[in-house]
Amino acid sequence: MSSTTNGQWYPPEWPARIRALANGELTPVAPRRAATVLLLRDAPPGPAGSPGPDVHMLRRRASMAFAGGAYAYPGGSVDPRDEAPVAWAGPSRTEWAVRMGVDPATAQAIVCAAVRETFEEAGVLLAGTSADTVVEDTTGEDWEADRAALVAHELSFAEFLGRRGLLLRSDLLGAWARWITPEFEPRRYDTWFFVAALPEGQRTRNASTEADRTVWIRPSEAAAGYDRGELLMMPPTIATLRGLQSYGTAREALGAAPAQDLTPVLARAELVDGEILLSWPGHDEFTKHLTPKDDGGARPGASDGPSDTPSSSGGTPV
Repeated sequence: MSSTTNGQWYPPEWPARIRALANGELTPVAPRRAATVLLLRDAPPGPAGSPGPDVHMLRRRASMAFAGGAYAYPGGSVDPRDEAPVAWAGPSRTEWAVRMGVDPATAQAIVCAAVRETFEEAGVLLAGTSADTVVEDTTGEDWEADRAALVAHELSFAEFLGRRGLLLRSDLLGAWARWITPEFEPRRYDTWFFVAALPEGQRTRNASTEADRTVWIRPSEAAAGYDRGELLMMPPTIATLRGLQSYGTAREALGAAPAQDLTPVLARAELVDGEILLSWPGHDEFTKHLTPKDDGGARPGASDGPSDTPSSSGGTPV
């Protein structure tokens, strides 16, 4: 079980793992590429009359080996097949590569993963039959059969789009942030966060086997629930929620995406006079000072259960 400060997800084995890493007893694993999407929709003015978009969130099942009970966004690991050529609309792969600071093939794979995971976990598809259209309805047995085949890796995303004559609408996404799981974690992800608006006519559904609840909620309300200790979240989730609070509409948030800083956020852990200083650069609210008594007798690897499946890192551990 994880301990928390407010609603911050905090595994009790972290101190022991941090000390093991500092002592050279733990070798960091390479992070896997991943993508997650903050899906937005405009909401009517609240009681105070202030407009603002809702964000779609899912709650990971309490039985999950990693971050059980935590609220997150649809997302997961990049599938190697996401690098396969797909019909594409919007900014080119090269333009995405420049924005993200990666090569075009990597940029495509990450963008494809973001769109694919949103369909797999929320039933929402950012694609259309042309560069200025978007699918209006993704319900029905045929859509569900394709979604299930994608989840089972029986169908690649390129094949899925091709058989339906669809273009991936990369212009419907905005790169928002990038977080990398700390070096002392047994499961590590290099995660890109995107924003997107719910296409007109589509609706979300809980299509993830890892989630027991989904909600549309104002970022400010979700952040308040976190501050009260009622909603459990990982640092990148609450950080991106706070970043959305100043935008009145989904369109405003998407318009702000090009100016967002994509410098990777990676936690730092230092040993100072036997105490651990744990921090996330640029995000002081997550800083922790841990004494030896906080170790709690946990051993490195004590919680290293089976890894989550590649297609479902559900908000992605960071």
